[in-house]
Amino acid sequence: MRTEATGGAGHDLRHHGDAEVRDDGAALTDLAVNVRADTPPPWLREEIAGSLSSLAAYPDGRAARAAVAARHGLPVERVLLTAGAAEAFVLLARALKVRRPVVVHPQFTEPEAALRDAGHTVDRVLLREEDGFRLDPADVPEDADLVVIGNPTNPTSVLHPAGTVVRLARPGRTVVVDEAFMDAVPGEREALAGRTDVPGLVVLRSLTKTWGLAGLRVGYVLAAPEVIAELERAQPLWPVSTPALVAAEACVAPRALAEAGHAAHRIAGDRAHLVAGLAAFAAHGVRVVEPAEGPFVLVRMPGADGVRRRLRELGYAVRRGDTFPGLGREWVRIAVRDRATADGFLRALSAALARP
Repeated sequence: MRTEATGGAGHDLRHHGDAEVRDDGAALTDLAVNVRADTPPPWLREEIAGSLSSLAAYPDGRAARAAVAARHGLPVERVLLTAGAAEAFVLLARALKVRRPVVVHPQFTEPEAALRDAGHTVDRVLLREEDGFRLDPADVPEDADLVVIGNPTNPTSVLHPAGTVVRLARPGRTVVVDEAFMDAVPGEREALAGRTDVPGLVVLRSLTKTWGLAGLRVGYVLAAPEVIAELERAQPLWPVSTPALVAAEACVAPRALAEAGHAAHRIAGDRAHLVAGLAAFAAHGVRVVEPAEGPFVLVRMPGADGVRRRLRELGYAVRRGDTFPGLGREWVRIAVRDRATADGFLRALSAALARP
């Protein structure tokens, strides 16, 4: 681990996986974006379509907020619905009065970008490959009054033990845990959503990943009522659309939770298949960060820039890793897909590695 004070230079914090499949990449098999490929399911599309007859009325988020609260066993005062987790990062950066924010990297870059945009100077704690990109809470500066960490972490796919994350809590410190991919973990083990015994805890959830709703923008924040009230004051009126509210309510219903649970087990099996296939390229210097627990894997390979270009020529897009602080040009992130797609990708990777 090392701590780094930075203005963000050297990394494109606004680069995300969707950039790999825009324009000339639109026809590629998408392994760059972490949204599940087989979603939204028909029943969810029908629920969303049914909401369109209500568009003349202003959005009313009370039912969706109550549904999210019930899903986590919380009072509604501890829930705020947002236009995706990305909006939540902006609200936190603008609403919270902090002196020394720290972001634990490598991770999703929007939290740091939002903090910088709000005028904060951001320190980084960089987790190391040799430690398996695992967190030691003692590495976070004691005077940090805001700490942001992902769990499981994008892009490393590391799932930090809940007890380890809880050790970040201090009097006067806000600990933001991005659990956007937690519902892809069987049993959501290590989740902190629903906990009220950790001082300063803020948990973010996204419904866009598991349910294929990136274009709809829906997520939520779980925190102490006074924090929720601060964030709500910073939020514009009617920030979440009626279709997104309907989707939120549907996605936390028992039927949806059961379906997500089955999907998490399927993802785990598909991920194991992909990791086993990547292990066959060890002689080429290909190394997967393990154990991977998210719906994606982080892979180190020599000459990754050239390999990515050749993969594009062969019809596959993967996510470059060098825009994540703590990583470099030799890293790529690969989304977990079904086994047939993975097998096609592995054949393409074999060809890409064989070419100069």
